[in-house]
Amino acid sequence: MRTVGVEEELLLVDPESGEPQARAAAVLARAAREGAGQDVFEKELHDEQMEFATHPQSAMTDLGAEIVRCRRDAARHAEGLGGAVVALATSPLPVSPTITMNSRYRWMAREFGLPTQVQLVCGCHVHVSVESDEEGVAVLDRMRPWLSILRALSANSPFWQGRDSLYASYRSQVWDMWPMAGPTDVFGSAERYHRCVENLIATGVVRDEGMIYFDARLSQRYPTVEIRVADVCLHPDTAVLVAALARGLVETAAREWRAGVEPLGHSAGLLRLATWRAARSGMSENLVDPSTMRPRPAAEVIHALLDHVGEALADHGDADLAHAAVAELMGRGNGARVQREVMERTGSLREVVTACVRHTQA
Repeated sequence: MRTVGVEEELLLVDPESGEPQARAAAVLARAAREGAGQDVFEKELHDEQMEFATHPQSAMTDLGAEIVRCRRDAARHAEGLGGAVVALATSPLPVSPTITMNSRYRWMAREFGLPTQVQLVCGCHVHVSVESDEEGVAVLDRMRPWLSILRALSANSPFWQGRDSLYASYRSQVWDMWPMAGPTDVFGSAERYHRCVENLIATGVVRDEGMIYFDARLSQRYPTVEIRVADVCLHPDTAVLVAALARGLVETAAREWRAGVEPLGHSAGLLRLATWRAARSGMSENLVDPSTMRPRPAAEVIHALLDHVGEALADHGDADLAHAAVAELMGRGNGARVQREVMERTGSLREVVTACVRHTQA
């Protein structure tokens, strides 16, 4: 059974005002002093955020338990310094982020200017194990059209600098300011994938392989495919759903490759429009159907994904979990809907943040 790991980025905020706090270094130091977090928590681009990574898991129940534990540990370390953590993909309140000053981030700030300064955004990255680079690239080629649906399910960033962006996932719009981000064309082989990466680095625009910000890529550190389209999810159970569907997509694509099924030939340009639509609309209105590249009601597209990966979900024991989680998500709404409902009820972005602090550990 393929293992799955999740990386989540969290915002550090003041529990009273809801404003982001530049406290990552202090929180990580506190975790280290307590003898916890050395292999779990890491700093990120800005000092107002931190990241954790789960261990590889085979069972989704174990993955969900670890996500909840890591979120609670992060919250405990932040609370010890008078702060809080929240699983929001952007800050609803205005913020001037503080760049973490190591050599890598200084280089990025110098080369990319303002886009580096504003990238206080939090994502959820899912790692799914693969047997080889060749299998991994075959998977990348075949699951490309379906990734936009994961963005819609996870969308959790409607507010930006104190305003409603009119997007469900404005994080993705900020993230796409990077010139190396977004969907890819079909590679066809591991050799062509690696040649593409080498050519990107050779331009001098990209410093190293770690800055290849494709929507999905081969991990440079682990024998995995890394899927990077999702916002950090407000609720832990949504993160587990995204992970289960990601594993289903990887397994389904690998089976298609072994059966000689060719990838759909949609261009990267078409896929960019599909991911934009998912960011704009989330789970409401239409999404772009992965097979036809035509608009279709979001609920139908989401259930088409469940059908597409249905055999793999069943074989992993994830089918009941995935169907129940989708039903729950459609009823409750993704993070973007929850945030807007709090804003409509209270008229306060501060209340949006404080409510979401509670949801983060629910």
